Amino acid sequence: MTPAEQRYAMPAEWSPQEAVWLSWPVDDERHWGGVKKDLMKAKFAEIAAAISLFETVRINAAGAEHAEILAACNKAKAVPERVQLFDHPHNDVWCRDHGPIFLKHLDTGEVAISDWGFNAWGGKFPPYDLDDSIPRQIADSLGMKRFEGRMILEGGAIEINGAGQLLTTEAVLLNPNRNPELSRGSIEKRLRDILGVRDILWLRQGIEGDDTDGHIDDLARFINPGMIVACVEKDRGSPNHAVLDENLKRLRNFEPGFEVLEIHLPEACEVPGWRLPVLPASYVNFLIVNDGVLVPTFRQKKNDDRALGMLREWFGDREVRGIDCLDLVEEGGTLHCISQQQPA
Repeated sequence: MTPAEQRYAMPAEWSPQEAVWLSWPVDDERHWGGVKKDLMKAKFAEIAAAISLFETVRINAAGAEHAEILAACNKAKAVPERVQLFDHPHNDVWCRDHGPIFLKHLDTGEVAISDWGFNAWGGKFPPYDLDDSIPRQIADSLGMKRFEGRMILEGGAIEINGAGQLLTTEAVLLNPNRNPELSRGSIEKRLRDILGVRDILWLRQGIEGDDTDGHIDDLARFINPGMIVACVEKDRGSPNHAVLDENLKRLRNFEPGFEVLEIHLPEACEVPGWRLPVLPASYVNFLIVNDGVLVPTFRQKKNDDRALGMLREWFGDREVRGIDCLDLVEEGGTLHCISQQQPA
């Protein structure tokens, strides 16, 4: 029987959480040009501390690094009893994509793990063997049931509302660098069988500079079962304008109907000479935690304040906090990309 037939399903992100998982930055010269690793470790400690104000943060890291990580989290004023370290070696920081996608039994509440293949977004950034092993490592450490997804799938490629609908993009899941042997129908069936969803809703592609080929968590996010926050770009000279405009039209035509709220992208974030001419900066790469929402900001006071204000209005019952992610996004992602929530 499939997980769905056994009555497991992926809960919405706003459901009660036990913890949020991070994968700590590793000492690898490939990341951030090899020049910002200390800055990134301090940033991860800041993010871990912010999560710890709301719930437990669980960190994947080689055991030899644990003392240094605890010291960094303490310096960032994390809540000590809410920081838990696990001896889980990995290759890179993007826990949303290489981490487990957690499931929950609809009757008993038992939490289980779905373990999908990970190939570093189509083989772009080897090695990724340790990253691919993280779901199994977590399942073993927590003593959780583990279901194999039997295809390549990153957590940032999907967005669900807990009411049967899943958002994704054709540019990622139908890309031949992921699952060339699978048809669209076969991919949809596996998503339904493992994640317990009913309707697969497809957008076309993502924003400029996205190494992932177009993850949904930079484009459009559910904030409740019937409401979606979607990125827009009003500058017709931007390469993102037409893409996001088409996405917006699709979102408004999906059945069942959703209320679609628009949020502007920040102004283009650029680093001269960097491998990504335009960074994939997006305010919808927020992370929902218990009673809170952590939102990436990009040192653009007017745009950051506007985005935070809109999200505070839409998440009226949660504390919305901004976290500077301009350095973090140089490697292609921000708060949602580095994290993975574990349901209570």
